[in-house]
Amino acid sequence: MSEGGELFAAVFAHGGTEISATAWLQAILDAEAALARALERAGLAADGAGAAVTAAAKASNFDLAELGRQAARTGNPVPALVRALHGMLPGPAAAAVHQGATSQDIIDTAMMLLAKTALEVAGQSLSEAAAEAARLAAEHRDTVMPGRTLLQQAVPVTFGLVAAGWLTGLDESRRRLAAVRRDRLAVQFGGAAGTLAPLGPAGPRVAALLAGELGLAEPVLPWHTDRLRITELAAALAGVCAAAGKIARDVTLLAQPEVGEVREGGSGGGSSTMPHKRNPVAAVAILGCTKQAPGLLATLTAAAEQEHQRAAGGWHAEWQPLAALLRLTCSAASWCAELLAGLVVDRAAMRANLDAAGGLPMAERVAALLAPKLGRPAAHDLVAKAAADGQSLADVLRGAGLTAGEIGAALDPAGYLGAAGEFVDRALAAHASAGEP
Repeated sequence: MSEGGELFAAVFAHGGTEISATAWLQAILDAEAALARALERAGLAADGAGAAVTAAAKASNFDLAELGRQAARTGNPVPALVRALHGMLPGPAAAAVHQGATSQDIIDTAMMLLAKTALEVAGQSLSEAAAEAARLAAEHRDTVMPGRTLLQQAVPVTFGLVAAGWLTGLDESRRRLAAVRRDRLAVQFGGAAGTLAPLGPAGPRVAALLAGELGLAEPVLPWHTDRLRITELAAALAGVCAAAGKIARDVTLLAQPEVGEVREGGSGGGSSTMPHKRNPVAAVAILGCTKQAPGLLATLTAAAEQEHQRAAGGWHAEWQPLAALLRLTCSAASWCAELLAGLVVDRAAMRANLDAAGGLPMAERVAALLAPKLGRPAAHDLVAKAAADGQSLADVLRGAGLTAGEIGAALDPAGYLGAAGEFVDRALAAHASAGEP
């Protein structure tokens, strides 16, 4: 993990997804072991070489700190690791270690393996979060609450529509993440300059076998300086963070004591100095993760411009930002599932806040009712002046000749929800029909 290690892991690696140095090392070793097995299957390594390399390729067999020190001499840890792994094996098996590969092949492939695992974890958390959002949308399909634009009360909406919006964001982001996991996580195997010259005509076959060994896609050709896979992965991760961050921001605003329309469940949320506080910890933790995503995405996008056949620095610049983005996205998704599962919705507070606005959220409807008689601009101005002067909208309607029954109907928020219910139903239907991506 980055600076802070385990001290901040419970927040920024929530759910146990840690892209640790040991995880990196094991992914690198898994790539080397799979290459040895592929070479053996292609007839380019001795019988049993793949099994021997695989048995030795365990992170616990290596001095992580020493590999890190040696990395300073070559710009990455693979050369030192290859020497150490080579020294553990008998001659025929040792000959299969790293054959035809370059350091970037191994690290890029390791990145893809780390991403494959992380995306599976994130996808599961997003599925759980989406199920909870769907539950909230269905339960509160007709729960009336204030709609807010520019942080001010606008027209009435339903909490079901709010939750349906959360659901749609979660579903769309997890589908994109699943597509990247399925189609864009590819093995990297090209040798020094993308030609696989040391393997001769067998090179492409070894690349295909390597992809099969690792469960990664086989690319059309090596992608050493074509970093679209990395930027697409990063963008999909940032999309998840955007969807989770939206939910968290809404919750922090709705959970303010002055609003009080939702609150997080559980017993957490205490303050170090103020015993009365119930902080929205899960929402805050989500935002702590997701606020970092745009900068990491920008770094990875900037690093994508890479020169000639192998990059000088751009490739190196990807390792830590991508690992951090994977970790933070998994953490945000895990927090999001937890947040939505425990979210407490206060229907009474929603209605009380709406009523406290003195009918003003119905101003749009009142102006529309007066427009046939006064004209739209004049009706708008009349209602605006009444609101500014503190005159009730009921008085405005009464002055226009409406009956008490008509006035009551005109000022009933439940009667001015438009297609809110239909939109909730559509979001739930889309969620149900899509199933697991």
